[in-house]
Amino acid sequence: MAKAQSTHGTIDEYIASFPPDVQEILQKIRVTVSEAAPDAEETISYRMPAFRQKTILVYFAAFKNHIGLYPPVRGDQALLEAVAPYAGEKGNLRFPLDQPIPYDLIGRIVRLRAAGGSTKSTKK
Repeated sequence: MAKAQSTHGTIDEYIASFPPDVQEILQKIRVTVSEAAPDAEETISYRMPAFRQKTILVYFAAFKNHIGLYPPVRGDQALLEAVAPYAGEKGNLRFPLDQPIPYDLIGRIVRLRAAGGSTKSTKK
């Protein structure tokens, strides 16, 4: 499997570097984020797919055993409880590849960030 640290110019190139089963997951995440934040622009940042709407709303990346989602969720207690089973180091989220990916939860996170809510701003 390709590594998240590979250099890709577009999200399409990033997704294409993975096996078909992971490509499908990454593409569904991409659609989920696009639907949750229709005004956001796609970009590659820190060598990961990202969506920007004034600031970065969310990054996502594929790893050997999980999909990572960044940045940490803050400020919404119900959402914090919902993401707790996926919490990794520094509040990033890890969705194991051997379990169903919670696309609805990803959508909730992105909608919160797009509305200007409760996660630490990430400006570049």
